[in-house]
Amino acid sequence: MNKLKIFQVDAFCEKVFSGNPAAVCPLEEWLSDELMQKIAMENNLAETAFYVKDGNDFHIRWFTPTIEVNLCGHATLAAAHVIFHLQNYSGEVITFNSRSGY
Repeated sequence: MNKLKIFQVDAFCEKVFSGNPAAVCPLEEWLSDELMQKIAMENNLAETAFYVKDGNDFHIRWFTPTIEVNLCGHATLAAAHVIFHLQNYSGEVITFNSRSGY
């Protein structure tokens, strides 16, 4: 398996070590549900967001250390931060697609 990038982002804040921490893992393609769950368990944060670019959109999934959840706001904002600021996304808008919709 290739190495994965994992970012820890504090959402809803302007200072490090405040706000709501979330892990963000950009993927080229989906990993198995079991592996994503193990990564989230090891991160041991409230949520780990995984995303895959899908055309003009980004498909996103969220895992707690114990289960996959249908929606997580702060991990979504953390993923947007990674896409815009650390992955140099040049678009003006990010559209996420998830189990809870667009």
